[in-house]
Amino acid sequence: MRSSEEIIDYLNQLREEQDVSISELARRVGMAKSGVSRYFNHTREFPINRAPAFAKALHIKTEDLLGLEPINQNKSRMVPLLGTIAMGAPITAEQNIEKYIPEYMMDRYADDTLFALRCQGDSMYPLIPNGAIATIRQQTDVEDGEIAAVLINGEATLKKVLHVGKTVVLRPANPDYKDIILDKDHPGTILGKMIKYEMNFD
Repeated sequence: MRSSEEIIDYLNQLREEQDVSISELARRVGMAKSGVSRYFNHTREFPINRAPAFAKALHIKTEDLLGLEPINQNKSRMVPLLGTIAMGAPITAEQNIEKYIPEYMMDRYADDTLFALRCQGDSMYPLIPNGAIATIRQQTDVEDGEIAAVLINGEATLKKVLHVGKTVVLRPANPDYKDIILDKDHPGTILGKMIKYEMNFD
């Protein structure tokens, strides 16, 4: 899944190839030019829930824009849903499996260890809505700008990860929330990388 910056870079590439101005793109997606301009100026995160409109406006599939492989409806597996993950003030991560949910696997993750977490709060809005189910690929590190599930003092949170020297910064998408700094005095453990989210599993 592409980061917000990568999505915008791809949209810019498509705009240039198709000779579509920001004004015209804003008209096609039903937004004000000023709002769209903030995405392209990288002053506002690109909200994933607007991906279908932008993809349609530039004549591509939503999966292509987000960097997702097509879903194979005939290839699925059951993934454990592990309680609730905090996206505001962290709450203790319930390590009991609530239930198993079907995951229609993208081929690149077919052999990986996956788990799912229920997101709560608005610190990652507008990228990830409250109540979403995040699918996590278990891994110990992520690249800058990727979204990870991170365990801090027995509590889990979902944030964008940035590396600054030996310090790891956990950055919310919502500017109303502050960064969380991880260092030797305030350690944390990356549980895995978010590869997608879904709504309405219940």
